[in-house]
Amino acid sequence: MEIGRPDRPGVGPGSEASIARYLIAALGARSVSVRRMDKLGGGAIQENYALDADVSGGPQAGAQKLVLRTDAPSGVAVSHSRAQEFALLKAAHEAGVTVPEPLALCTDKAIIGRPFYVMKRVAGTAAGHLLVRDDRWKGDRVALAARLGRELAKIHTIRPPRDDLAFLELPKQTPALDAIAGYRGWLDTYRAPRPALEWGLRWLERHAQKCADLVLSHRDYRTGNYMVDENGLTGILDWEFAGWGDRHEDIGWFCSRCWRFGMNQREAGGIGARADFIAGYETESGQRVDPQQVHYWETMAHARWGTIAIQQGERHVSGAEPSLDLALTGRRVAELEYQLLRMTAP
Repeated sequence: MEIGRPDRPGVGPGSEASIARYLIAALGARSVSVRRMDKLGGGAIQENYALDADVSGGPQAGAQKLVLRTDAPSGVAVSHSRAQEFALLKAAHEAGVTVPEPLALCTDKAIIGRPFYVMKRVAGTAAGHLLVRDDRWKGDRVALAARLGRELAKIHTIRPPRDDLAFLELPKQTPALDAIAGYRGWLDTYRAPRPALEWGLRWLERHAQKCADLVLSHRDYRTGNYMVDENGLTGILDWEFAGWGDRHEDIGWFCSRCWRFGMNQREAGGIGARADFIAGYETESGQRVDPQQVHYWETMAHARWGTIAIQQGERHVSGAEPSLDLALTGRRVAELEYQLLRMTAP
């Protein structure tokens, strides 16, 4: 989980022409004109740009609203490459998951200096602080919580082995023990001790259970990583951490206090009731959710996010990517450790 460095060029003034030329071949078009290109907010680890393009000829002919997704100047090494993320997005799309339609992958750095892919842009907002509070975006909260449960169950229909996802490593021990080893390994190299996180990892190690059924775990399935408009869900986003894992991992991550954006009484991502979310999952999957395993993976969520928050803060402190957002994320570690201690108290 090493911190990256800002040594790569990226999207900037004049990129529109290069991107348009690339899209002609990628979309099988006669011509493409990029009328607008704006950097989108969010995306602490990757960068996203909104493209408005006029496409002549080919299957995508017409005015297209697109998103170009590429690497941020620095990031964490556990994030998938854009080619790998594109493969995951395609697999999810083919499984019937509500995701932005993937269109084209570019690994030629001559275009913008970095690999990138292009997908269709979906309507709405992903801003967690708005989704949990602003009635404009809520739609039917019961229906939204249940829908998100059903979408997660569709993701979990993707199972190994898959030739198109061969880059995903199978667990060496169990998904839980592999995760613990990864976090502990990184903390062992960190410049300062974090005893509360070490306590949490030891608790998780002692309470780990075997995984009966490996599935594709999104590993960042939470409020802030899906789009919602006035009518409901429009797309599941950000597949950069996905891997083979335990189905309860995503459920625990979604329900953890980390991602309720202050609306702690709504245990399902700050937008609804845990029971509605799990009912949607169980209805779609036909499988029962184990509450004890959900609690276990909720606890893991705080250990994981605590470790990531340190890394995000280090991206700012190290000078690799000066950012107020990253600095503020680093300041959240103490509250995550506090919650981790509460969840593992005897």
